[in-house]
Amino acid sequence: QVDRSEVIKSNLNPVFAKIFTVDYYFEEVQKLRFEVYDSHGQAGVGTHDDDFLGGMECTVGQIVAQKRVTKPLFLKYGKFAGKSTITIISEEILGNNGYVELAFRAKKLDDKDLFSKSDPFLEIYRIDDDRSEQLVYRTEVVKNNLSPIWEPFKVSLNSLCSCEEKRKLRCVVWDYDSRGKHDFIGEFFTTFEEMQKAMGENKVQWDCMNPKYKIKKRNYKNSGVVVLLDLKIHRVYSFLDYIMGGCQIHFTVAIDFTASNGDPRNSCSLHYINPYQPNEYLKALVAVGEICQDYDSDKKFSALGFGARIPPKYEVSHDFAINFNPDNDECEGIQGVVESYQSCLPKIQLYGPTNVAPIISKVARVAADEERTKEASQYFILLILTDGVVTDMADTREAIVRASYLPMSIIIVGVGNADFTDMQILDGDDGVLRSPKGEPVLRDIVQFVPFREFKNVSGAA
Repeated sequence: QVDRSEVIKSNLNPVFAKIFTVDYYFEEVQKLRFEVYDSHGQAGVGTHDDDFLGGMECTVGQIVAQKRVTKPLFLKYGKFAGKSTITIISEEILGNNGYVELAFRAKKLDDKDLFSKSDPFLEIYRIDDDRSEQLVYRTEVVKNNLSPIWEPFKVSLNSLCSCEEKRKLRCVVWDYDSRGKHDFIGEFFTTFEEMQKAMGENKVQWDCMNPKYKIKKRNYKNSGVVVLLDLKIHRVYSFLDYIMGGCQIHFTVAIDFTASNGDPRNSCSLHYINPYQPNEYLKALVAVGEICQDYDSDKKFSALGFGARIPPKYEVSHDFAINFNPDNDECEGIQGVVESYQSCLPKIQLYGPTNVAPIISKVARVAADEERTKEASQYFILLILTDGVVTDMADTREAIVRASYLPMSIIIVGVGNADFTDMQILDGDDGVLRSPKGEPVLRDIVQFVPFREFKNVSGAA
């Protein structure tokens, strides 16, 4: 049990105020169960006296993809609880979603030097819950100037104020000393909330105070004024921002039908259809597909094959629809892909070579059309399942560099026990992937996973 709501008395249409906080991981199937009880009040909620009104199960992915999920409540043994429904509404608790650009200057600072003017710099500290101070930023030193203008700088909202606008900040102005004994000019306290008044044409300013002078000097006003000239907030959108904004994930799977997989009729083949348990291709397909399907409203998945001779002419193809319908390569759900895969195997001849660039380019063409709409309504994930080393490495690198400019990611799963060293290059974890001409990818869009490292771990992992 993660948590429970408050009890709402005498109400058949309750709206619960309690918010449940759940950590979200896109790459996992996170199952949830909701149960509703009629409380009889005396002991704690959920005791034996309370009546079970129904429950339902779903995944966190379904809730965030739909933002608002309404489902019927079920009693035991799958019976409907009358016409009862439950509605779950989700929102993202904003984490580290952006950074802020600040531009400060000061006026009429106290002069701390005998023969020249002060050399001021500014430090900003965040005051944490335990009253400790964390340095957020230190500006450069402006030499010999009592009205310095410091360079604008950027800090993340997370480091500035832990994303809490009312958190106290302490700002200190110092006169720089090359021996490290900087002279204190003054300080002031503020919050990010207050700083935001500097957006647009406005400016915000603070008296820079030296507490000692305030006590000693009768008519002490300040040790100068610090002005925030400008503040810009730059939002960084999270994955959930896109999903909750209505972006759909379009999922394509591409399966390697080259001869190196072995004859599917032979039990040693990676494509062997075992009536008792799925082969590695199917296991990898289901593992990734089950995650992606929650984010695709029509639950239709494109399924392609490469490296086989296909009917009717038995010519080699590197991008054929495994349902043999060139006009519509989509299958209904993961189960539809599994069925198309099983029925296509006996009809084709495993052949070669292992060329994956044609399929990357095919999905990239669709993604490029999406980009022209300027709507960010679809993101494309291509899952390539392969048993070996890519033959068209140069073309594949070129295709990935082109695709890195599009709303598209590629997951490559290596099936079987081949040497996958070349695949690690495509992943870009050991250095930036470049095209044969040396052009780097715009962003790292490839994730390579050797399936043998994961096939024996638990399903949850």
